[in-house]
This record gives sequence, C-alpha cells and structure tokens, in this order.
Amino acid sequence: MTISHAPPASKKPDISPVSGSDPDLQPLVPASSRRTRVPRWLRRTTGPVLLLALWQLLSTTGALPPDVLASPGRIARVAGDMVADGSLPAAMGTSLQRVAGGVLLGLLVGTGLALVSGLFRIGEDLVDAPVQMLRTVPFVGLIPLFIIWFGIGEAPKVAIITLGVTFPLYLNVYAGIRGVDAQLIEAGESLGLSRWGLVRHVVLPGALPSALTGLRYSLGIAWLALVFAEQVNADSGIGFLMVQARDFLRTDVIVVCLVVYAFLGLLADFIVRSLERVLLQWRPTFTGR
Repeated sequence: MTISHAPPASKKPDISPVSGSDPDLQPLVPASSRRTRVPRWLRRTTGPVLLLALWQLLSTTGALPPDVLASPGRIARVAGDMVADGSLPAAMGTSLQRVAGGVLLGLLVGTGLALVSGLFRIGEDLVDAPVQMLRTVPFVGLIPLFIIWFGIGEAPKVAIITLGVTFPLYLNVYAGIRGVDAQLIEAGESLGLSRWGLVRHVVLPGALPSALTGLRYSLGIAWLALVFAEQVNADSGIGFLMVQARDFLRTDVIVVCLVVYAFLGLLADFIVRSLERVLLQWRPTFTGR
C-alpha cells in the first residue's frame, strides 16, 4: 500500500500593516537634481578671478614686465580714463554699427541661399557648389579686392563682416533643413499640408535649432572679421584704437580693446542663447549633471 504525503501548505508572510510600525517614507531625489551648496555663478566666476589674481601677482613681483603686458590694475585705470574722455564709447558705437550692418546682410544672404539650396533640388544644384567653393577661400585674403572694388570707406569693412557671417550660417541652416526627419514630412503630407504648410510647420521649426547654432557661430566670426576690417585704413572704431596703441607700444590700451571685443561677443552670444530658450521651449535637451 502506497502512502502519499501531501506537501505542507506554505505559510504566507503576514503583510498586514501594523499601526505605528512603518517608518516615515522619504521621497527619492535623483542625484542630478540635488542642489549643490556652492552657487553655480560662484563656480563660473572662480576661474576668471583666479586668473586675474595670478596676473596681478606676476605684475606686482616684476615677473611680467609692463612693456610686455600691463597689470590688471593699470588696465582698469586706463579703461576708466577712456570712458571718461569719450573715446571708448565712441569707438564701441562705430564698431557696433559695422557689425550690425554686416550681420544683417550676412543673415539675409546666408539664410536666403540656404533656403533655396535646402528646399529645392535645382537650387542645390545651382547654389551649393559655388558656395562650397567660395567658403574655402579665406575672407581675409579678399581684403585687397574689397578695397579695389569698394574703396577705403565703410563698404569694404561691412563686406568683410558680411562674408564672414554668410558661410557658417548657410552651412548650419542648410544642414538643419536637410536634417529634418523624413517621417515628419510624410506625416505632414498625410494630414493634407500643402508644400508651404510643410515648410512653415515642419521644415522650418525642425531646422531652427541648427539655424540658431549657426547664428551663434556667425556672430563670433563677425567680431573676428571686425578685427581685420578695422585694420584697413580705419579712422574710428575699436580696431583704430588698437592700431594707435600698437604704434605707441601701449599694451594697456590694446588689452582694453581686446576685453571690449570679448564682452561684446559675449553679450551677442547671450542674446542668441536667450532666443534659444524662448524659441526652443518645445525641445527638451540635456543640460548637464
């Protein structure tokens, strides 16, 4: 006779809550969202402050002679004098007008060519190859031709800035247009959008991030082009002040002008980044950890 043994019944753990026995639950906070004790603005300013302190120390001890590079204190005093006598504000106004004119023309030309080349195949066949050839030519090397064509007034200076702005903007806008997902185009066509509707609601918004990146890069090139442009028979502007300072070996004035160039470029970049935050709210991006 076979005796079968039934398996013992498994005892289920008692999971009924006991009043007052559960500890307080704490929400989990991702490490990337925890605030650091040191403010971010303080961390970003630490590097420049340390660099200035080292610079001042080298100048005070004589390791950095003033005829090689003036001390930060000396540069600050010279900048205050130039602001007081009005020479620096007048030069900044002239340089800003040149950059504004060159950037505006570069925006029109670069964006227009990119739209023609990016939206139409025949436009790409006619426009892209000549633009790719011209962009490989250093715009600084065209300064003698610009002087012959436009004279020695404001026109060659604005033309140099325009040329420096046009090609980076063209490349980024063109890449942004051709980088739009084809599935989005098909979805727009299935919804009955016309050709202009696709361009307005799909292509241009999709190309906007690349276009703003190209604008940031173009503004940096614009200030670089301005430095070369204002070396060409200029009688005003920040570059004119630098040429005069070079002739008289005034390193303090040269550094003041370079700092002004840097801050104006930083201000232009800040404006474009603010536009990005406003115009690209629909696009979540990684902001670092």
